[in-house]
Amino acid sequence: MENIIGKIRTLDAYPKINEDFYSRTLSGGVITLTSSIVMLFLFISELSLYLHTVTETKLVVDTSRGEKLRINFDVTFPAVRCSVLSLDAMDISGEQQFDIRHDIFKKRIDPHGNVIEERQGGIGSPKIDRPLQKHGGRLEHNETYCGSCFGAEAAGHDCCNSCEDVREAYRKKGWAMSNPDLIDQCKREGFLQRIKDEEGEGCNVYGFLEVNKVAGNFHFAPGNSFHQSNVHVHDLLAFQMDSFNLSHKINRLAFGDYFPGVINPLDRVQWTQETPSGMYQYFIKVVPTVYTDASGHTIQSNQFSVTEHSRPTNIGLFQALPGVFFFYDLSPIKVTFTEEHVPFLHFLTNVCAIVGGIFTVSGILDSFVYHGQRVIRKKRELGKFS
Repeated sequence: MENIIGKIRTLDAYPKINEDFYSRTLSGGVITLTSSIVMLFLFISELSLYLHTVTETKLVVDTSRGEKLRINFDVTFPAVRCSVLSLDAMDISGEQQFDIRHDIFKKRIDPHGNVIEERQGGIGSPKIDRPLQKHGGRLEHNETYCGSCFGAEAAGHDCCNSCEDVREAYRKKGWAMSNPDLIDQCKREGFLQRIKDEEGEGCNVYGFLEVNKVAGNFHFAPGNSFHQSNVHVHDLLAFQMDSFNLSHKINRLAFGDYFPGVINPLDRVQWTQETPSGMYQYFIKVVPTVYTDASGHTIQSNQFSVTEHSRPTNIGLFQALPGVFFFYDLSPIKVTFTEEHVPFLHFLTNVCAIVGGIFTVSGILDSFVYHGQRVIRKKRELGKFS
């Protein structure tokens, strides 16, 4: 047994030296203290990295199909009335959404930005007293109201019971409403009077859109929109206005849900119109993004980059539609962010590397200083050091 213990003892890579042979120096103490402080600092830094998550980034080809793209927005128009502002969306697949109102909210605001009224979709409510019937007479107490669409009915039995119904029927026909006061519903609801009452007001529009995950655009523009001869047209005659000030501030614009670290470059962007009427265009490149946190929860979202362009609506003989347009296209590359914890063995390896590395380097430095001092001391004793 003692023979085995003796053989194990010969394998000792750390032979011990009697304390009587130790030589402690001031330089060794300074180096030991300094290396201990550096070692402690690096250990705390490594521990902090271990306790926090790290994010791994990868680029992959986006193979998803048939998904929807959610667009969250909050835009303020200080000089456009809510009653004239509409939101449309269309994409290259041919899908078109005109005068979108679902999940869209409008706030009438005064010149100081204070909220006057907030409602979903349109602003104002109809007030009709004994309206004109489709057959030409006035509504009696024992009759059911069925207003005329003034030739825009899709079928003979269709009724237009409000100014908005008539405007919608005109839009579907591709007709413009030149004078709303000639329409009984609009005259009795005070359509033009409501627009005049909102003079000097602005509008804050917020909500979200669900669109196909293909290239397309959405835009804010005055007037009801319709499709005529394969051209997207807005009816501006009904408002009897010569120009529209489309100055705006984008409070928020995001393609998808929020995730940690996302930066939306259009948040709090502002543009002031200097011409009587103008068109402002944003060209957006959307990058699909998947964020997975340390607990495994996944967020499907998007990032985007943007360039901007503005121009007046009158360019020679060409008359452009005044409005704020957002043209978006999707990248074929998807970015994935994955939160991960540093493995304990990785942390342990780094700590050992820190302790061992600093111990070795400080030992080499102490040996260099110690032997350097001895050489200088000997030369002084021999009188050879000057």
